[in-house]
Amino acid sequence: MDERNRSIGDMFSAIAPRYDLLNKLLSAGRDRFWRREAVAQIRPGHGGRHLDMATGTADVALEILRQKGSEAFVVGSDISTEMMRLGVEKAARAGKKGRIAFVRSPGEALPFRDGVFDSASVAFGIRNVVDRARGLSEMCRVVRTDGRIVVLEFSRPEGTIFGALYNCYFTKVLPRVAGLVSKRSAYTYLPESVQAFPSPPDFAEMMRKAGCADVDYRPLTFGIVTLYVGVK
Repeated sequence: MDERNRSIGDMFSAIAPRYDLLNKLLSAGRDRFWRREAVAQIRPGHGGRHLDMATGTADVALEILRQKGSEAFVVGSDISTEMMRLGVEKAARAGKKGRIAFVRSPGEALPFRDGVFDSASVAFGIRNVVDRARGLSEMCRVVRTDGRIVVLEFSRPEGTIFGALYNCYFTKVLPRVAGLVSKRSAYTYLPESVQAFPSPPDFAEMMRKAGCADVDYRPLTFGIVTLYVGVK
């Protein structure tokens, strides 16, 4: 794991104890809806093996198990040991401990065989992959033919009064509010990384170049986030 990946992992480990609370407060509870919408894009049917990259505290992994039933199994990968530790605890409280495996790994070098998963997802984590193109290629590599790759990521609402207000909130207010209860630097990093992230059309093209076909995307909640779906 290179130094930049290690630094990002350490940053998220530092905010891990407050991460879930802050996400709920700062998204006004919409984060749960966004995750449900993302997981619903995985092909219909129960069971299967699913990868959740940058799994964090396992919210998406647990949503996959809720939607895919008792035969499903999820592997959650992340570079933050503390986030995954909290994910293990959360899975145990939900009675799902034996159905989620956690693996410490950067997104650019997933330690899995080709085509071993029925789907791969990443929610609010592809921004933090140092080499995004390689991370997307790795997600495609480990998914079987005809499997789905699902990406949920923050985007920039533009061209409306709402967009201007949200941009002010996201860049000025959010870091100050988050800094009251957590490590402010992480929530300064958040708007900076979102501003630097490719536009939805450009990111969709990155997915195509990584090996995804039939790539589609749509904004959620006035474009605060964008949901991308591709097929291997």
